[in-house]
Amino acid sequence: MTEKLVTISPSTNKPILERNGLSDAELAELPNISFEAFKTWRKTTLKERQQTVGKALELLGKREDDLAKELTAQMGRPIAYTAIEIKTAVKRGQYLLQISTDALADTPGEVEKGFKRFIRKEPVGPVLVIFAWNYPYLILVNSLIPALLSGNTVILKPSPQTPTIVEHIRDIFQEAGLPQNVIQYFHCGSQVQLETIIRSPKIRLVCFTGSVAGGLAVQKAASDRIVQVGLELGGKDPAYVRKDVDVKWAAEEIVDGAVFNSGQSCCAIERVYVDESIHDTFVEAVQEVLKGYKLGDPSDKATNVGPVISKKSAETIQSHIKDALDKGAKDQTPENETFNSPPADGNYVKPTVLTNVNHDMLVMTEETFGPVLPIMKVKDDDEAVSLMNDSEFGLTASIWTKDISRAQELSELVEAGTVFVNRADFPAPDLAWTGWKNSGRGQTLSKFGYDQFVKLKSFHIKDYPK
Repeated sequence: MTEKLVTISPSTNKPILERNGLSDAELAELPNISFEAFKTWRKTTLKERQQTVGKALELLGKREDDLAKELTAQMGRPIAYTAIEIKTAVKRGQYLLQISTDALADTPGEVEKGFKRFIRKEPVGPVLVIFAWNYPYLILVNSLIPALLSGNTVILKPSPQTPTIVEHIRDIFQEAGLPQNVIQYFHCGSQVQLETIIRSPKIRLVCFTGSVAGGLAVQKAASDRIVQVGLELGGKDPAYVRKDVDVKWAAEEIVDGAVFNSGQSCCAIERVYVDESIHDTFVEAVQEVLKGYKLGDPSDKATNVGPVISKKSAETIQSHIKDALDKGAKDQTPENETFNSPPADGNYVKPTVLTNVNHDMLVMTEETFGPVLPIMKVKDDDEAVSLMNDSEFGLTASIWTKDISRAQELSELVEAGTVFVNRADFPAPDLAWTGWKNSGRGQTLSKFGYDQFVKLKSFHIKDYPK
């Protein structure tokens, strides 16, 4: 009997979709089918692959309205914002397409008469992509586009929360001319089945985006053979607000960076350090910003903050808040009618402002993944950087100041894969997206985002002696 997976609406906690998993025998065939498709796909020219990917991205963009409604229903992001994900995914894919010729070009060796030497980037083979629900199209584009352009075949495993994404993507790419079986997918909630396909010798690369626990499980499953594993994991991303900022502006930006998508972003701002001289003013400014937010039904275009993904997630967030309050934190969330009366049946968590926090509290050390802003006083730059680095995570960090030179100096001291200045929560396609410490391994985006999808082959050719 195959597994049945049910998608529960975050807005109502009622079932909205069902999908069937595969039998063990069907699952075992996926890597074999992918490997057979790889034998042909790898022989296509880069130009042919570029044409197919370009057409697919064009088709994806034309369907953004329908796909946006589906995203809102399945994962709860307000409808005012879901189409932006599709639009951004297309733009990101187009950038990766644009740089592919240079990224995949041969690298010449030293010039020497009578010799020809160069390094070629060859596709690795079937790629397994396991990806999360919180930004499914954006996350998928990071791996799918460079994988296909490099000449690999792909097997997609979506979150059960957003199962339809893979169905749309496969259909769109096949409509664009992609040969059958170059993209395959399967629905799965079974850890045993997932580990089984990871262990298949036909799988040559595993790309995982999700929790640290999930990433460790994938890494462990792959540990009994030589296979590359790329991990994009969690974060506890800090923001440091220096005393020279425009406080009102910084508050608006930081609230957005913390609360957008109900805080369910690996690069959301999860802890805020503020110069003690402006701390109280900053907290007041944050409160003013949040007074204008609307928590509620994500299908309402006026809603800023929708539900979190599940009851379990809501319970985790509330446990972090309670832990902080029990240890002396103060709840300084502003009065907001919508915060007090959200829809009854969904997983709604109000944006919560906490002060008097410290690193003995879960909300400052563990990934909360919810709309919570813990704000802590610091006396100077040194203390701020020390606290920013006091974390097992290192995905992104942000510094907010008018002094750009000083910000760059501080950025060099911060332990994170990306350091923003006067910005947050924005993976730029031309920069490497990479996690330090427990935030991951490997990278996506930029020209370096192609590296994991190729293996290097050196050609060393000497003229035949005459």
